[in-house]
Order: sequence, then structure tokens, then C-alpha cells
Amino acid sequence: MYFFLFNLSFVDFCYSSVFTPKMLTDFLSKKNVISYMGCMTQFYFFCFFVVSECYVLTSMAYDRYVAICRPLLYNIAMSPAVCSRLVLGSYLMAFFDTMTLTGCLLRLTFCDANTINHYFCDILPLLQLSCTGTYVSELVVFIVGGINIIFPSLTISVSYGLILSSILRISSREGRSKAFSTCSSHVVAVFLFFGSGAFMYLKPSSARSVDEGKISSVFYTNVVPMINPFIYSLRNKDVKIALRKTLERRKF
Repeated sequence: MYFFLFNLSFVDFCYSSVFTPKMLTDFLSKKNVISYMGCMTQFYFFCFFVVSECYVLTSMAYDRYVAICRPLLYNIAMSPAVCSRLVLGSYLMAFFDTMTLTGCLLRLTFCDANTINHYFCDILPLLQLSCTGTYVSELVVFIVGGINIIFPSLTISVSYGLILSSILRISSREGRSKAFSTCSSHVVAVFLFFGSGAFMYLKPSSARSVDEGKISSVFYTNVVPMINPFIYSLRNKDVKIALRKTLERRKF
């Protein structure tokens, strides 16, 4: 669990750092400019870490399923080698998908229009600026986005469906309440992340959809990374004890 938490925290920190400093600078300055290479670089790393998060969250859901539904097999099913392969697979999927999407952007030609209708370099606002045909690129975005949203969402849903079934068989009311509390927080974070991503990328690339997508993208770019530490760390008993001890030491 802590191994996955470390990777989730690392991914959240990295993909928020890709655009947040630039975004805050643009809010404070009167000249909001980014170079072509800077835009492509920002998109590449943002896309890489967002796709990585999709599969890290999926791995975490599977880890919780094994821990709750197959506790006697946990040390075998989720050995360090298996956990490492799951995380490595998450990064490899992100690498190949990001290369595909970035390749779609690099093949486009941009003419006179150079104002991005977004607060960072995302693929749909950039497609609107292209003066060449974007049908193939939009199709690739729809397919890649669908795979990275639907497959992890289904896996997480099945995992938590089985977890819910196991929770309902717990005889202790206190045990059921504790399990529900932990799982519900995770489900809310996952719903915000995948739901806002689906709303953004599984729709046609029209001006109206991009304007609406800017609102939904706030959730998976800012809200989810901000609430993840509270959901996965501060709700954890060991972390709360360590935090309490640290605060007590600081008082003295």
C-alpha cells in the first residue's frame, strides 16, 4: 500500500508541477506567452503523468481488492515483484500513449491563430488552432482517451464491487463502517478524476466543448491532486499517529 501511495504522490506532484507554476505566473502577469517547444514539452509531460495516474489508481484498487477479499493470498499475489511490475506497466502505458498523442500534435501545422483557449497546453484546444485536417488526430485522441478512461474505470468498478460484497458480509457494524469510510473516499476521488477526464476527452472538439472542458479539467488537474493526500494519507491510522508525534515534538 505504501509503495503505491509513494508512486501516486510522486505522479500527483510531477503532473501538477508541469503546468501550475506557469499557470500562476500567467495569472499574475499581463503577457501570457509560451513557446511552441515549451507547449509541446508541457503537453508531453502532463499527458505522461496523467495517464500514469490512471493506471496507478487502478493498481491501488486491485491491491485493496486482494487485501480485503483475498487476505491469505496477499503476500503472494501482491509481492514486491508484482507491485513493481504493476507500477512499471503504468509508466510504460503512459510512455506509449503519450508518444502517440504528441506525435499527433507534431504532425499538425499551425498558421495565424496562436491563442490557446485553455490555461495550459492541452490537445483539444491545440487541435482547434490547426490549419490542417484534424480528423485523424481527433480519432486517435478519442481511442486513446477511451482506453485510458474506460479500461481503468471498469477495473476499479469491478474491484470495488467485489470489495463491497465482502464488506457486506462483515458481521461487525464497526468494521463495515470503517471499510465503507475508506472505500467511499477513494471512490469519490476516482469518480472526480475519471469523470472529469471523460467529459473532457470523450466529446467532439468544438469551441463550446473546450470551454466546458476547462471547467471539468480543473478537477483532474487541481482538485484531485489536492484531496489525494487527505484521502490516502491523513485517513491512514499509521500516518495520523506519525503526524501527531511530529506535531507534539515541535511543541517542545
